[in-house]
Amino acid sequence: MVYIAIRGRLLLSLGMLSAAIIAFQLALMQVLSIVQWHHFAYMVISMALLGFGAGGTLLSLFRQRLLKRIHWLLPVLMISCGITMSLVIYVSQFAFIRFDSYLLFANYAHIGRLLLTYLLFFIPFLLGALAIGLIFDHYVALIGKVYFANLLGSAAGGLLLLALLYFLLPHRLPAFISFLPVIAGTMIIPVDHESSRFKNKVALFLFAFIAFISCTGSIIIPPQLQLSQFKDISKALLLPDARIKLEKASPYGPIQAVTSPVLRYAPGLSLLASQPVNASTAVFINGDWVGAVTGSSQPDTAFILNYTSFDLPYRMADRKDVLVLQAGAGIAVAHALSHHATQVVAVEPNAILVAALKHELAADNDSLFYQPAVTVHTQEPRNFLFSDTTHYDLISLPVAGSFGGSAGLYSLHEQFILTKEAFLSMWPRLKEGGAISITAWMDYPARNPLKLLATLTEALEQLNIRQPQHHIAAIRSWGTISFVVTKSALTGTEIRNIRNFCNQWQFDPALLPGLQPTERARYHQLQDSSFFQNMDQLLSTGRDSLYADYDFNIRPAIDNSPYFSQFIRWKSLPRLAEYFGNRSIPFFEIGYVLVVITLVQIALISFVLVLLPLFKPGWKDKSKPGVLLYFGGIGLGYMFVEMVFIQHFTFYFGHPVYAAAAVITALLLFSGLGSFVSGRLEGKRKLLLLVFTVIIVLLFIYAAVLMPLLRQTAQSGLPVKLLIVFLLMAPLAFCMGIPFPAGLSQLARTQSPAIPWAWGLNGCMSVISAALATLIAVEAGFTMVMWLAAFAYCLPLIVLIFYLI
Repeated sequence: MVYIAIRGRLLLSLGMLSAAIIAFQLALMQVLSIVQWHHFAYMVISMALLGFGAGGTLLSLFRQRLLKRIHWLLPVLMISCGITMSLVIYVSQFAFIRFDSYLLFANYAHIGRLLLTYLLFFIPFLLGALAIGLIFDHYVALIGKVYFANLLGSAAGGLLLLALLYFLLPHRLPAFISFLPVIAGTMIIPVDHESSRFKNKVALFLFAFIAFISCTGSIIIPPQLQLSQFKDISKALLLPDARIKLEKASPYGPIQAVTSPVLRYAPGLSLLASQPVNASTAVFINGDWVGAVTGSSQPDTAFILNYTSFDLPYRMADRKDVLVLQAGAGIAVAHALSHHATQVVAVEPNAILVAALKHELAADNDSLFYQPAVTVHTQEPRNFLFSDTTHYDLISLPVAGSFGGSAGLYSLHEQFILTKEAFLSMWPRLKEGGAISITAWMDYPARNPLKLLATLTEALEQLNIRQPQHHIAAIRSWGTISFVVTKSALTGTEIRNIRNFCNQWQFDPALLPGLQPTERARYHQLQDSSFFQNMDQLLSTGRDSLYADYDFNIRPAIDNSPYFSQFIRWKSLPRLAEYFGNRSIPFFEIGYVLVVITLVQIALISFVLVLLPLFKPGWKDKSKPGVLLYFGGIGLGYMFVEMVFIQHFTFYFGHPVYAAAAVITALLLFSGLGSFVSGRLEGKRKLLLLVFTVIIVLLFIYAAVLMPLLRQTAQSGLPVKLLIVFLLMAPLAFCMGIPFPAGLSQLARTQSPAIPWAWGLNGCMSVISAALATLIAVEAGFTMVMWLAAFAYCLPLIVLIFYLI
């Protein structure tokens, strides 16, 4: 009876530890997204998760010694895991260890600091992984229930973190999460009355008490995050008398409003403009620029965007009904009101940002969202377009790119609002004579404007418009280029209005029917005049040759590969390096380069931590290759599926938080159920073969029908969508939960010393596959990732067919 009671607590503590590890991982990603950018979060967390691989290796090397001391080692490891969770953020902010992403390629000392950061974040994962691995190994006879508790706890951890994001700022999250492993470890301190063991028990409780003090102290005095000096908010705070006037937690990242009496926002302002620029407040999320907050009650002669290229659609014709997608801080809404729009529909997915603009920042924007003409929807733009039936004179899109370039920091950020399919979904919402407008920052070498034009042109051709050049107008200022796509061919009046506007404020028309070459650079000369030739080629039938020959990827973004800001082409690197210099190359696409570096270093470290220890016992055991293929294959395949599902359902729910919550919950819950029943397959190889076959067949089916199915049901309400997601994922996730515990059970019967190594190998391949899936999705699309997941599940199938384990 005592054994059963202990085992029950052990399963509960395992679930709590698993929840803490997942929640801590997500919290660290959030913290690093703020102090650096999300690429570094991805990079460092991937490294930290190698703790699972290292844990498996340690267990493999010292298995008997560790298992012999499992009863007191488990609480020590869990409590230590909690203590380190509460402390690592503090230590990571010390000056000697803090790195800056931009300086990695200029000051090599920051590479050493980055490695120290890896090591620091590696520690809590290693401790937690060791505890989980010990439980897996010791209770391998009950692996179905143990793995079920592990998966169920992981699912709960994901949901817990998502809930905490609504209430806590990121730097406070690790301290709260750190209580979970401390409580889990305290729960399983052995209960006995022998004098020698009593001393051990007292020592363990004292250790747990110290851990509680450490966690509590971290809550009372949270660490202060030091942001990169190159973050947008860091630069804004350098302005005279700048201060943070608002700070709120949100699932998209913390929202901060900065005010300064000298803060100004006038993108690509005409050099003839003499109006005062009066923006004094700007909004940031995760330290990145969102937008300026401006007054909406000023006269139209004073609104600053009226003297920029952004004003083009309003100068062509009257725009009474305006739809603003991804409204951000609301400046495009105020712009429409300055032109006396009678109906302005603003769509912004971040409800907490909208609430801040309605309340705390209402005085800064003259209560913009309470204006009678303004309606606000807190919804993802693509989802809004699926359900909306109104017709508009103008659909306004957010700015593409960033001032001075973003060094490719957004190259891995999915932008479903800028795909070809997105423009196609906007088209039916336009009135006859209506238009879509979007502005991009001019970058050098030109990338954003060309990719945008390619996307617009191909979307128009798909709408059977034979001469897209008659529907697209573009004008250029010293720093921006604004495109307007009209539903009807541009009229003579509209063309005259555009020319008059350009002449009045010294803008250069870049695309216009009947345009003369001398008109294109009358006021603003370009360093490279081939930009205009490339624009003309994109409007011609010869654009495919430009796609093939241009140094950057300017093919249109599509839903299957929605990385609008990903431009790098590997074959162009030598030529770019020769022209711009080797040190400039990373800054064309730093985000993408970092993920490649991540993948390489994870692969190398995985080899050292997981594969290299094999050389000690040697490869004489014929089952080792089978273990490698079996557990490596399911680790690779499982993460590929998870990554693709999160991307697809981000499009479906229109909210990454909902998508992550739905995928993590459904996948781990149903996988846990599969794990729970896996014991009934023990020794039934044919049934296991059938399970793998079902997984592979389902993956091929999903690759073909998932995205079309999601598009067909995208207009459904949230409850219906959740039901659809659970029904879709249940059979696949259930089957995917079976192979891992079934494989461990098989090893327990034949090769029990290989269990820790198999578990660590599975963890390592999961980490590698996270980076690998992202790169494949960027280069070849989500469908390819799904096919490769199916191929990965073929590897364990082969192992079973040929009795390799």
